[in-house]
Formats: sequence, C-alpha cells, structure tokens
Amino acid sequence: MAKSNKKSKGDLFSYRPFWAKRFGPAPFLPMSRAEMEDLGWDSCDIIIVTGDAYIDHPSFGMAIVGRLLEAQGFRVGIISQPDWSSADAFKELGPPNLFWGVTAGNMDSMVNRYTADRKIRHNDSYTPNDEGGKRPDRSVVVYAQRCREAYKDIPVVIGGIEASLRRIAHYDYWSDKVRRSVLPDSKADLLVYGNADRAIVEIAHRLANGEDVKELHDIRGTSFMTNGVPDDYEVIDMSELDLEHTRPSKDKVVMRMPSFEAVSKDPVLYGQASRVLHQESNASNAYALIQRHGNRDVWLTPPPIPLTTPEMDGVYGLPYARAPHPSYNGARIPAWEMIKFSINIMRGCFGGCSFCSITEHEGRVVQNRSEESILQEIVDIREKVDGFTGQISDLGGPTANMYRLACKDDKIQAVCRRLSCVYPDICVNLGTDHSHLIELYRKARAIEGVKKISISSGLRYDLAVKSPKYVKELVTHHVGGYLKIAPEHTEAGPLSKMMKPGIGTYDRFKQMFDQTAKRLGKKYYLIPYFIAAHPGTSDEDMMNLAVWLKKNNLRADQVQTFLPSPMSLSSAMYYSERNPIKAIHRNSGEVVRTAKGLRQRRLHKAYLRYHDANNWPLIRESLKKLGRQDLIGPSKKHLVPAWQPKGTGGNGGEGARAGRKHGEQKFFTQQSGEGRRTQRGDTSSEPKKKGKNASKPYRGKKR
Repeated sequence: MAKSNKKSKGDLFSYRPFWAKRFGPAPFLPMSRAEMEDLGWDSCDIIIVTGDAYIDHPSFGMAIVGRLLEAQGFRVGIISQPDWSSADAFKELGPPNLFWGVTAGNMDSMVNRYTADRKIRHNDSYTPNDEGGKRPDRSVVVYAQRCREAYKDIPVVIGGIEASLRRIAHYDYWSDKVRRSVLPDSKADLLVYGNADRAIVEIAHRLANGEDVKELHDIRGTSFMTNGVPDDYEVIDMSELDLEHTRPSKDKVVMRMPSFEAVSKDPVLYGQASRVLHQESNASNAYALIQRHGNRDVWLTPPPIPLTTPEMDGVYGLPYARAPHPSYNGARIPAWEMIKFSINIMRGCFGGCSFCSITEHEGRVVQNRSEESILQEIVDIREKVDGFTGQISDLGGPTANMYRLACKDDKIQAVCRRLSCVYPDICVNLGTDHSHLIELYRKARAIEGVKKISISSGLRYDLAVKSPKYVKELVTHHVGGYLKIAPEHTEAGPLSKMMKPGIGTYDRFKQMFDQTAKRLGKKYYLIPYFIAAHPGTSDEDMMNLAVWLKKNNLRADQVQTFLPSPMSLSSAMYYSERNPIKAIHRNSGEVVRTAKGLRQRRLHKAYLRYHDANNWPLIRESLKKLGRQDLIGPSKKHLVPAWQPKGTGGNGGEGARAGRKHGEQKFFTQQSGEGRRTQRGDTSSEPKKKGKNASKPYRGKKR
C-alpha cells in the first residue's frame, strides 16, 4: 500500500497529499461502481456509510468529511441509507483500502425516528420524498456491524452526532435505561467525537502510513477500548462521590468516571458521571476520561482543538456540488430545501443550555469563518444553485449572533471550566461586541443579485440586548415579519435547570424589537418557543407560563415536549433527579423533580396549548388541584372557561394528538390586530361570531 507522509506541525491542510490526489476532485463522491469507473478508480480508500441522503453541501456531515478527505488525496465513496437487512448493500463499492467511516447522519437516529411521546414519526426530512423508515434504530451500531460482516478485516471508525453523544454510558429514553457506550456495542475500532475534521484526517494519513488502527490512541477527540491505564499515567478517581482530589498539571492524567455497571444501577452516580464529563469539555485544560465497561475500559482522549479561521475557510471552501446526488432524480428532500440558500458562518456555542446537544458535540469555543469566505459562498449560491431568486434564508449556525464573540483573555480561556459563558450571567470576560456581525450583514446585502437576507438561526437575545445597534440592524434589514426566539419558559425554577436567562431579559429584547419595528412602520412579531415538562418544572410553573402566554396573546401549536437526548445535562437530571450543574453528594445536594408519567407530561403540554378546547378538561382538573379555580371562567382574564364546546374534550387532550402523523413544527400566534384562528377544537375562551376572518398561521421550521 502506498504511504502518505506524516504531518509536520501545522494546520489541517499541512499534510502532504496521498498519492491518489492525482485523480482530482469528483463532481460528486461516488455511490456506485459505475461512478468509480468513470473517475478511473479501481477502489475506494475510505467509504462513508450514512443514514442520510447524500447531499454534497457543507451543512451535511458526510459531505464535509468526504470532501475534506478527498482534499487530502484520498478516494472517498458514499453508501447512503443502505438496506441493513444484510451485508450485501455494504459491498456495493468493494472493500475500502483504509477504513469504513460510519455515521447515523445529521441527527441521532432515535431522535429522528421517535417523538417525545415515543411515537413513531412517519417522515424523515433527510430522506428523498420525506419518507420515514429508511434507517435502522441505533443506526451506528447496525451499520458498523454490517460493515464488519461485509469485510471483517477493515477498520471501522464511527462518528457523527449519534456516536458523539453516546460515547460514554448514557441514559436512553426510548428503552428507559442506561446503555453502554456505543463503542463496545458497535465493536468499532475507533470513535470520533465532536468536530471530526482534525481526527479523521490524522486517522486517514496514519493508516495510509501503515500504522495499525489499534495503535492510534493519541489522537484528540477519539475514543477506544483499552485493558487498563498505562503505568506512566496519574489517575484521578471520580468513580465515587465526595472524594477529595486535586488537579495536577502533568501531561499524562486520566480521570476515572463511575463505571457503566455503577451508573446503570445508581442514578446519583449517573449524575456524577455527567457532571465530570461536562466539566472536562474545555480543550485547553480537559483531562482524558476513562469508564469501565465490564472487564475493559472506554478511554476518551481530550476534546479536539478548535479550528482556526483559515482552517474553517478551507473546510467550507472545498468543491461541494451544492446539490443532492443525481441518483435521487430531483426528489424532494426537505432538509435540503431548508438549507439550500443558507450559510453556516460559525461552529460551536458557549451558551451551554442544559437540554441542548450542540455544546457537547461542537464545543464551547465558537469557530468562525472569515468575511471573505462567507461572502464568496453567497456568490457561489448565486452562480451555482438552481432556483436562487436573491433570497438568502440564513446567515447563522448553532446561534444567530455569536459570530466572532469570544473570551477577551486567552489565558483566562485556557483555565476556564464554566459550563456556560452566559449563565447565570454573562461572564465579564466575554466579548459581546456585535460590530463584526453587523459589518458582515452589510457587506452581504451589498452583493449584486442579493435581494433579502433573513436570519433564521435561533437568536441569543441576552447577548443581543448588549448591542442595540445589532438589534436595529437585525430588525431593519433581516426580519421578514416574524423572528423566532427561544425563552423556553417564564418561571425561575425550570429556567435555572435549563441554564437560560430570566424572562425579564426576553422582555427587554422584545421592547427593543418592538420599538425598532414601530419606528420603521412595520408590524413584526416575535415567535417564542417553549418547552413543556423539562426537569425541574412543576404543574404550577406550567400554569404560570400558560397565564403569561394568554396575557401576551400568544398561541402555540405542536409545541416541544422535553425529550431526554443522550448525554445532555437535562437528561442526567431526568434520570438521576439530581442537578449536575452543581456538585453532587450522596446525602445532600439539589433534588430535581421531573414530569415522567404520561399524564403529567400531557398536562404540561396541554398548558402550553391552553387555547385548545380538547385540553380544557385536563387543565380545569389541574387548576382545581392547585387551588386556582379563579382562572376558570368566561372572561379574558380567565385561562379556560367552565363550559365545553360540543364535540371537544372527550379524547384526552394532548395524549390523543400524539398519535397522529408528525409533520414539521408549527407555531401559531394571536397578536393584537391579527385576528383569530378558527378551527374545530381550537376555540378561544369565549364564543366567536360566525364568519369572523381567521389569520393565517406562521409555520415555523423544526426546532
């Protein structure tokens, strides 16, 4: 096998290319032998197996990894959404020379397939024609096993968000138990977590140099199985509670987490393991982690070093076709339709929201592209993407407004172990200057052929209020009637568990937003999102939120019920009923009560949809238990009426709605002057006159 030169110290693109660089970039990475032959290939060096349709665009992980490896000189093939009933589909391109790369796709396969009520979704936005059922449950495990069956001696490397968020023993909501790390379950050789760019390139070059995959134990952002700790490592034991320990400054240190066997039996230790993992997330000071699984250990190297701006530009400047693979024959792929005219300007998020997986996957350090790179992508869209009419649908990323925001002092950043830069308050060391983003918006609007640039990524409003100029720029030029925003709740209890700012910050932003819209003579509206049944949320909290919604003339449909996604802090709260944001002790510490039963989860969701008459019996029953009968009555000050419209309220409310076909999320608003939405089962607290016009609902994107 021809070898690739090892990398000298430098950036992501400092390797000497592999010999197959001579073939040049492919129009699309091949998905068939015929395509390989057209390219002059006799084999692939690496084959990526993915649960998504192959879309050659930098919003899709398989495209980024594939094109990045191609730029290093490797021949990369794609097997997309294979039939997993046998190994036959995995032999389509022949055996890869170096390794298999396995991913479930852009979403965890279980989150993709099931709702928060554990009901099957009948659609899949990452599949042609939005068809559900084209990937197996726990796709990484199934695909990895089929790869091994197809060609048993080829190394298997797993990655993507499903593998990343299941890299240790984790609570699995769908089986309601703690499952092992996906690494031993899949029997893969290596797991790559977080942003895979650095790790996957190093793996490819080192395997091409003839190294054994079992020797690749020093690559950051990876995980592997091992039989113990080398003698030259110092072990910090975090496997029990209330142990005293110090943080040594030596290089070879590993932190032992509670074992899989321990956390699967002891929820309090699970909370401890979650806290340890999240505290060791800063690439500048994190230790390696180790967790016992049976008679072997899962070893996690420290997180990957964030990409520099030139490296980010290099990754996003690769020769993407910016289209779905031609084999789909123009079939509609909703995920592609959503992002085809949008641009990712950054990675990472320092918000640290406890229910979100972005921080655990992409890290807390925001990695930025340069203005030049972003503006060039707008030009590329204008020139290359069919159907472009001058509308850019988003300039964003995990959040809309963290572009080029960072710690003011690199030395402080290097030692910081905060879980969030903005909770409980914005850190005094965090730069909040939005001037770089304002300048980017202005230059983007000036590009010939661009008529409108919308901002669709979620806005971090606690940062936005620090920059009135940004709010003015945003509302003046980048809002098309509605702006989505996520306060998530109004009450201090659940907000403290979510690590979100108080509702007062939302009120300040809304005031700035409304004042700017008024000066412009525009009727613009905020579309707030909320979560039902998050850990730490009581029935009274949900009641107060419903009262706030009605007071502010807001109506929500198909709202988000909390789903305990793998490895999040909120999931640890859900399972352990402890708060891992704070130190955990056996006989003390904060206990977190959580709505787990179907009836209480239905009730919390019903409060968010207080306007739906089918929910009124459930809400009335709860209000009586809470001693709040004063909220039952016929006037606008009441939450629900005492009367029940004919034909409503007999189906159990939100429980019955969970069984219908699940499409995209929708959020309806009722604002002053907008009129009312009139529909069976969605009546207001007082009878309406027939024939009254109903406003059109805003149909938002999936959250």
